[in-house]
Amino acid sequence: MKNLIKFSATFLIFFVLLTSCKQEPQVKTKSAVETKTVITDPLPSWNDVNSKKAIISYVDAVTDKNGANFIPIADRISVFDNDGTLWSEKPIYFFILYAMDRVKSMAKDHPEWKNKQPFKAVLENDMEALEKSGEKGLIQIIMATHSGISVKSFKESVLEWSKTAKHPKMNKLYSEMVYQPMLELLNYLRDHDFKTYIVSGGEVEFMRVFLTEIYGIPEEQIIGTRLKTEYVYNNGNPHIKRLAGLDFNDDKEGKAVNIQAIIGKKPVFAGGNSDGDLQMLQWTASSSHKSFMLYLHHTDAEREWAYDRKSHVGKLDKGLDQAIKDGWTVIDMKNDWKLIYPFELN
Repeated sequence: MKNLIKFSATFLIFFVLLTSCKQEPQVKTKSAVETKTVITDPLPSWNDVNSKKAIISYVDAVTDKNGANFIPIADRISVFDNDGTLWSEKPIYFFILYAMDRVKSMAKDHPEWKNKQPFKAVLENDMEALEKSGEKGLIQIIMATHSGISVKSFKESVLEWSKTAKHPKMNKLYSEMVYQPMLELLNYLRDHDFKTYIVSGGEVEFMRVFLTEIYGIPEEQIIGTRLKTEYVYNNGNPHIKRLAGLDFNDDKEGKAVNIQAIIGKKPVFAGGNSDGDLQMLQWTASSSHKSFMLYLHHTDAEREWAYDRKSHVGKLDKGLDQAIKDGWTVIDMKNDWKLIYPFELN
């Protein structure tokens, strides 16, 4: 009997100890917060149309390392016209509007301009007479207002003008007249390791004042029409002086020539809006890599302008024919873009 009691007591102590040592069941917890992969729209100001789909499809194809159309980063060169492609160009190119304002501010020192075309047309705001003066008249205005000073002084003048001068129709600063969908495209390409260049008929030093800040494109990647210049030592204070002569016209075939001379390789992506960009797009189309040619067709008379084959500014005729024939991407501004300018976001 004593042995039975002793055994029972021992068992009881063992049971208590076993129970006290038993761990409580653990509640399974997540070691990290679960996250969802959110797919963002890289071109939010574009409608879901063919032009947008074609751009995204192209970028996907040429950045896929395992794909047949993969393009090495070093060869991902993209070139864009500026006037009419990245910002507006009506009623006339912005660098000419700057020149017209300069004519008015300089007129007090040139009384002969009151009776001399094309300056008379500018002073009287006679756009019809100015248009009749043609390319020759515009060159006269450019040379009178863009030359005879250092590059530094010219850029300071443009910068001061840009702070207050406003577009005659939109009443917005010229820096606000850029296309929001194209800003998104530039960023989208850079996000995929494309190098972006401006290749425009606009005067290069004028553009460099504006475009680096607006587009995020460094000055050395802005290519344009050049005036002749000379080096002046100036008693130990050297500068580059702008002369009254055309050094290079960065338009039409000049764009392809300048691309080769300055960039040194063919682009694989090109964007333009006029026949003046046609040779640049043709040059891009001849790349050994898969290439993308884009034309912006101005079709929105209500929000911007509608023009193409018969326009004096930004004429798109032969280029449109080749784009249709060769299957290049044509942006229909009215139908493809939800909005046009960044200020519409406000």
